[in-house]
Amino acid sequence: MRKQVLFIQGGGDGGYEADAKLVASLQQALGEDYQVIYPQMQTDDAAPDFGWIKQIGEEIGNLGNDVILVAHSLGASLLLKYLAENESPKRPAGIFLVSTPFWSGKAEWVQGLKLQEDFPENLPKNSRIFFYHCRDDEEVPFNHFTSYRHKLPGATFREIETGGHQLGNDLNLVATDIKNL
Repeated sequence: MRKQVLFIQGGGDGGYEADAKLVASLQQALGEDYQVIYPQMQTDDAAPDFGWIKQIGEEIGNLGNDVILVAHSLGASLLLKYLAENESPKRPAGIFLVSTPFWSGKAEWVQGLKLQEDFPENLPKNSRIFFYHCRDDEEVPFNHFTSYRHKLPGATFREIETGGHQLGNDLNLVATDIKNL
């Protein structure tokens, strides 16, 4: 039976289409033993979390146990928020977060995206967590990666020199970590 990998896209106009290249790279690198599932997230601009938290929960609920979770950018931050604030029906085998924003500040629009202060204690136990971030990411500054490193010292952090926000559309490093779970 193929292992299931749920990929949550990044945000913004054209985010689904842009991240399709990441999904294709991941599927190719993982091979036929894995099935990458890539739902298109529907954005509700009136919701504080853009309506993504509920959708993420529904997508996880549709999958088998030991699902592998991969997410990019806004999707990565909201996946982390979902996992920290909801009782997940499934135990993820691994959580792989690419170019993840660490939301902060007092602006009203950001309040529904921010993690609670105690979020590290509320993440699924016995699930490995990986972060990937390029130093030359122009959309999510590298200091966001550093913030997660301070909050989650038990996670694995992969610092990449170049590749920008999309990691050069190459998720071979992520695929290697998934295969080594």
